[in-house]
Amino acid sequence: ESHHRVMLVEVMGRDSGFIALHGGLAGGAEVILIPEIPYDPDRLAEKISIRAEHGRSYSIVIVSEGARRPKGAKVYQGGPNLSTGKSRLGGISYQVADELRERSDLTVREVVLGHTQRGGTPSPYDRVLATIMGNHAVQLVAEGAYGRMVALKGAKMSSVTLTQATRRTRKVSKNGDLVRTAREMGISFAAADGSDDAYIERRVSHGAP
Repeated sequence: ESHHRVMLVEVMGRDSGFIALHGGLAGGAEVILIPEIPYDPDRLAEKISIRAEHGRSYSIVIVSEGARRPKGAKVYQGGPNLSTGKSRLGGISYQVADELRERSDLTVREVVLGHTQRGGTPSPYDRVLATIMGNHAVQLVAEGAYGRMVALKGAKMSSVTLTQATRRTRKVSKNGDLVRTAREMGISFAAADGSDDAYIERRVSHGAP
C-alpha cells in the first residue's frame, strides 16, 4: 500500500486452488486466481483499475501456479521432475504481470513464494495433533495395519488406505462456501465465465468499489 503497487503473489497449487483461496482470504487479497476458475485478464485489469479510480492504487493478487486462461495452457518452469515424472509448474505470475502492464499504467511486481511458504512455527494445537497422529501410526504398525494413512475425521483419529487417500484430486468447488464467501467480501476471481458479475453488481449498487 505504501508503494502504491499491485503485488502478484504466486503460490503452490498445480490442480487445486485451496492454498491460494485460503491465503487470499486470510491475507486480504483483492483478486485470487485458481485453476478451477479460468481467468480473463481484461476482467482482472478492470478490477484493479476500478480500485485505482477510487484512490486505491494498490492491490494484492494471489495466483495459484496452476491458474490459466480459458483453453489456455498452464505455465511450466522446467522439464519433468525425476521423482514424479510431472513437468514443474511456475511463472504464471510473470505472465499475469505482463497482461496487467499491457492494460494499465500501474506499477506491478511479482513474487513467487514456492517452497518458502512451507513450514513456520507450530502452534500448541499443531504439536498436540502431531503427537496424537504419531501415536496412532505406531499403533497401526503394532497391529500390522500397513498401507494406511493416519487421518483426522471430525474430532476422531482414524486411518484410511493409501488408495482411498490418493484416488482423486480434491478440487475447489466453484459454488462452495469458500468461493461464495470470497465474492461476498468483494474478492474477484476475474472469472472468464462472468460468474463474478452478480456479486460485483450487488456491491456497486450499495456503493462499494
